[in-house]
Amino acid sequence: MVTMYQGPTSFAEPRPRRFISVIALLLVASLAGCAHNNPRDPLEPVNRVVYTFNDGLDTTVIKPIAIGYRAILPDFARTGIGNFFSNLEDITVFINGVLQLKLEQAVSDAGRFLINSTVGLLGFFDVGTQLGLEKHYEDFGQTLGYWGMGDGPYLVLPFLGPRTLRDAVGWWVDSYTDPVWRQDHVRTRNQFLATRWTDNRARLLDSEKVFDAAAIDPYTFIREAYLQRRRNLIYDGNPPPEPEDNELPAQPRSEAVPTSETVLVDQFGNTVASTQSAPSSVIPVRTEATATSLAQTERPTTSAERKRAVPVRATAVDSRDAGSTSADTQPQRSTRIVKIWLP
Repeated sequence: MVTMYQGPTSFAEPRPRRFISVIALLLVASLAGCAHNNPRDPLEPVNRVVYTFNDGLDTTVIKPIAIGYRAILPDFARTGIGNFFSNLEDITVFINGVLQLKLEQAVSDAGRFLINSTVGLLGFFDVGTQLGLEKHYEDFGQTLGYWGMGDGPYLVLPFLGPRTLRDAVGWWVDSYTDPVWRQDHVRTRNQFLATRWTDNRARLLDSEKVFDAAAIDPYTFIREAYLQRRRNLIYDGNPPPEPEDNELPAQPRSEAVPTSETVLVDQFGNTVASTQSAPSSVIPVRTEATATSLAQTERPTTSAERKRAVPVRATAVDSRDAGSTSADTQPQRSTRIVKIWLP
């Protein structure tokens, strides 16, 4: 008997095959990255490769679609679509609330779903929030964390993005309580998945400027933000201090990382204020040579020059090159002092 290959028939693989694929990926990643030093991200070399792939896919395909989606649909339509999918997620939220023994919250979530599904026209209108029923966020990954399961290694999965091993297992379990994934009609399910994915991506467009300004290393920024958010969700916004926060060894003063300190100086070179805790009389502002040079080149001397002078200007001096009365009694510090000249 000859079987003809008909090509893929679904936007997503069947759940068992998806789960096996995830486990296989984790095993390969573990073998490739087991020697890495970061205890929270032992698979970083592999994760960075997957992150680069996801970022390229987002830049070339997903983001342009999200921009077009936001340009075509008006605000009220996008809000309604977001409310619709959020209402479906409340089923998973309710189940995990019960599993975490948050019974009062679970009752609120059930009431919210019933009201939004009826009065709110299948969730397109968020009537529940207007009635004081707060939106909660619970999933099986949080449930596992609630009962004491650790995060496991940090992962970046193709198409899905950041996860931990615990959250990857939780995502797979939650797919069985997600009405979108439970849709038997393949075409309808794919359309729902694509719409939800696009809507979620469109909601992130406005936050990209903040991300670009804050992230020196985008991979590290996303990892830390994800891990912190998941920790806050598990502890309902009140996480206990992490062990490493209380166990950081104090650095000797001579080995401290160079810091940046600001000193306010008037036009005559007198120190007005400083971010240093030491008295201003011992602040290593400048040497005599530096002061003379500044007096000749920067300080306004006549009233006419003072009118033409820039009201505020800043120069930087390395304290290793500056004299200080404290230099004889303590190790030399590498401190970059920013001097702001006031009118």
